[in-house]
Amino acid sequence: MSEPAEHDIRVHVESLYIPGESDPERNRYVFAYTVTIENHGTLAARLLGRHWIITDTDGKVQEVRGEGVVGEQPYIKPGEGFQYTSGTMLEAPAGIMQGSYQMVDDAGRRFDAEIPPFTLRAPQTLH
Repeated sequence: MSEPAEHDIRVHVESLYIPGESDPERNRYVFAYTVTIENHGTLAARLLGRHWIITDTDGKVQEVRGEGVVGEQPYIKPGEGFQYTSGTMLEAPAGIMQGSYQMVDDAGRRFDAEIPPFTLRAPQTLH
């Protein structure tokens, strides 16, 4: 059996289309997404920053970098997690988001935690 990894941050995301804030006639599609970050590693880590790559079905790519998430830089101990909800807007009815969180462990070592790709999709509307 292998040793537990020091850095084992797992990210799960669920997305939701927000019709009340969207305006498809103006190519405005708003989505909320809830991120759950779990520390399955042996060391605690602080989330310092984020890097998102957002690609819509028209091929438009947006890159977003920033400190922390929702104004916080959560400290996540082994066996614990952190959850937050945020949002984004696309000019197409669907797209994919993916990226990474920049983390630092208690020993001061920096590492990236991958955010696996997830889909943003507005329901199909009939005219």
